[in-house]
Amino acid sequence: MFKVQTLNNISVNGLERLPRDRFEIASEIQNPDAILVRSADMHKLEIPASVKAIGRAGAGTNNIPVAAMSKRGVPVFNAPGANANAVKELVLASMLMTARNIPASLDFVKKLDGDDKAMHEAVEAGKKKFVGFELPGRTLGVIGLGAIGVKVANAALELGMTVYGFDPAMTVQNAWQLNAGVHRALSVDDLMSKSQFISVHVPLLDATRGLINAERIRLMKKQGVILNFARDAIVDEKAVIEALDEGRLHAYACDFPSNALKGHPRVLATPHLGASTGEAEDNCAVMVADQIREFLELGTIRNSVNFPEAQMPLLPGKTRLCIVNENVPNMVGQISTALAKHHLNIADLLNKSRGDLAYTIADLDSAVPAEVAGEIAAIPGVLATRVIVGR
Repeated sequence: MFKVQTLNNISVNGLERLPRDRFEIASEIQNPDAILVRSADMHKLEIPASVKAIGRAGAGTNNIPVAAMSKRGVPVFNAPGANANAVKELVLASMLMTARNIPASLDFVKKLDGDDKAMHEAVEAGKKKFVGFELPGRTLGVIGLGAIGVKVANAALELGMTVYGFDPAMTVQNAWQLNAGVHRALSVDDLMSKSQFISVHVPLLDATRGLINAERIRLMKKQGVILNFARDAIVDEKAVIEALDEGRLHAYACDFPSNALKGHPRVLATPHLGASTGEAEDNCAVMVADQIREFLELGTIRNSVNFPEAQMPLLPGKTRLCIVNENVPNMVGQISTALAKHHLNIADLLNKSRGDLAYTIADLDSAVPAEVAGEIAAIPGVLATRVIVGR
């Protein structure tokens, strides 16, 4: 039995992917093998030594101490793309609402009083203040062409917009999904200078903090719109407000309300609704539950933010040895030597690395004695070991 602790309410559709004959699931549980989390801040928690994996039912992992887990040899999984359609729809809705001045016009209607005749006269007199513009022929720049960015770019093309994209680290898989009509920008500055709408879809890193700043806003076409449904700190809030007040920006739409933004007539701020659909929550939970199960039962790794991808079928009757170690020379050699010394034959082997970490899967023809597992765990640089028996 594997023990899985949930720190938030996880979709039942996801939890059902963990069979009850193999998994015990609870919000309070001793010595969990894995933790499933959505928004809970794990930086303040004491994570038990028994934890072998953490799964985030969403894309961002800022609430998880990833670096500390890497040092312990614990993979952190997420669900990239599972909420992509939900975020895409919110971005498109925000584009339409800002282009047609919907938030300000709704506020205008709420403040109307008098009888129907008086209201009708006020509407006819006041509607000119809310004249907007249509999206066909306008230009959208998409920064970050992951699962969400690709969907946003493709949808904007279907609305008749001209679309530019920039992502120096775009994956082959996402490139296959991107419509050929999306133009390639040479840099963030190049993209900003070509676009009236800017939508950011990048993670919050040191390199992306304040990515959209005063200098880059000045590169945009006049009366531009910035859409931020990634992370709040990616956009310099102060620079945005100044540009709105000066009339250089038409609107700012984001998913991260603040006191500075609240009440601004040119700001559309939603309360972190990007992935808040039933479908997205289900998709995220199912994806991360599957990944946690695969890791615990098979030792394979898919969609980890700190470990390399590692997929290898486990054949019946084989014993699998999984080893996490520092990415330094001769680790595989030392592991192989230790196995050979005890006459353990390697039937199949997979070794992958990512940054400072390396992950080795060795399938053996016979069982691994505790003595051998202990010898390998004692090799300098080895962070974690597990033995899995094929069924």
